[in-house]
Amino acid sequence: MKLGANSVLFGGHNMETAFKAIAMAGYDGIELSAINGMSEHLVLDNWRAVADEIKALSKDYGLELLAMEQPSQDPTTMEKAFQAAVEIGIPIVNCGPGGKTGDEESFKATLDSLSKLSLMAEHYGVILCVKAHVGACIYNTPTTLRAMEQLSSPAFGIDMDPSHIYRAGENPVEAIAAVISRVKHVHIRDCKGRQQGPGKPELQANGRGDIDLVGYIRVLHENGYNGPLDLEVIGAKEYSIEQCCVIAAESRGHMQACLQACGAR
Repeated sequence: MKLGANSVLFGGHNMETAFKAIAMAGYDGIELSAINGMSEHLVLDNWRAVADEIKALSKDYGLELLAMEQPSQDPTTMEKAFQAAVEIGIPIVNCGPGGKTGDEESFKATLDSLSKLSLMAEHYGVILCVKAHVGACIYNTPTTLRAMEQLSSPAFGIDMDPSHIYRAGENPVEAIAAVISRVKHVHIRDCKGRQQGPGKPELQANGRGDIDLVGYIRVLHENGYNGPLDLEVIGAKEYSIEQCCVIAAESRGHMQACLQACGAR
């Protein structure tokens, strides 16, 4: 598994600062945030202007470009994301499921959208991933399995985030085992409690919450998963660089310990 961190943790700081801090914390790679309002790192409306800078930062700091995250399923936005991914050398684009929990019509609309976007991803030669998300139409294991059944494109994969599954009232260790056959990306963070939001950024740091992340990573290892394991901590845009670095480093240490505990490193 490749340990990475989403640059959204450093959303209040510039892109080079994110690269530098993530490299200093010992990560293998980086997931670039293209999330409007949470960061100004990879702004898709202006991606060509920063493509060369991103490639140079990846080389200078020795960080593999593991993925990109942008939440929208808007076809125009997604095409920009795919084009940027190809030019920069990013293999995976993560998006959100959208829709509303319990709304069958929005679920069907989401699957139709993801089906078309998967074909677009095939055209560009990248992988499109979506994860279960609290409040969305895909929010737990049963809805994830439904999506897996109906979306057969090889360019489509599941992105798993244990904190969303935990907040859906499920056991993330059992959940990851149920969908592992299609998992192509993993977002990881901890969570204390089953409230709707993930909590303060420092409580999203791996090891601070209630989730059995050792068991979660063990399932990935036992099933031969060798893709990205990207820390995603949100809500830290107003945090100092010191606060962000502590969260990144603490989580990296916990991730390494989990890998060692299950014999993956």
